[in-house]
Amino acid sequence: MILSDKDIKDLINKGEIQVSSEDGKDPIANVHCASLDFRLGRYFKVYDHAKYAVLDPSKAETLQNATKLITIEDDSPFIVQPGEFVLGVTMEKIKVPDYLVARCEGRSSIGRLGIIIHSTAGFVDPGFEGTITLEITNINRMPVALYPGMRIGQFAFERMTSEAEIPYYRKHSSKYQNQSLVEESRIHLDPEFQKRQVAK
Repeated sequence: MILSDKDIKDLINKGEIQVSSEDGKDPIANVHCASLDFRLGRYFKVYDHAKYAVLDPSKAETLQNATKLITIEDDSPFIVQPGEFVLGVTMEKIKVPDYLVARCEGRSSIGRLGIIIHSTAGFVDPGFEGTITLEITNINRMPVALYPGMRIGQFAFERMTSEAEIPYYRKHSSKYQNQSLVEESRIHLDPEFQKRQVAK
């Protein structure tokens, strides 16, 4: 069951859904009929294609060293070139209670520019706390300017049948809890890749 604006506001006011940002803006202002808008942060990571021939999920060094951080300090735009894939981050930090899941979706107005804000990671687990790393792709033939602070996506919240027995913060393999900046993939920490490294 997707929460309405009334329910989202009520849970924010009760502190069940927690939303904060560096500028201290009241999140209630970004609540719409069935979602909560979030804004683009000022940190981006772009892949340095000259560094590695391939991104290997079993090798931490190819994942952690293949990107460079770009920080937008003023009102300048970040230009996403056609076909480019970059990592961004939400301005808002969110904390999801153990009985809800959140879905991260793009805004229609952004989609009409050809910008996709997540490749596959649109699901936010119950118990997650932190910013959301955005997987931004420009499928347009024209470059698109993105500005930190602009509303770029939205969260829809769904109530589960019961509280999670093992919410994200208690999950043994949770890799992104309390993230604040842009985070690359940490897939090398998955159990199947840990086993491969031990076997070597």
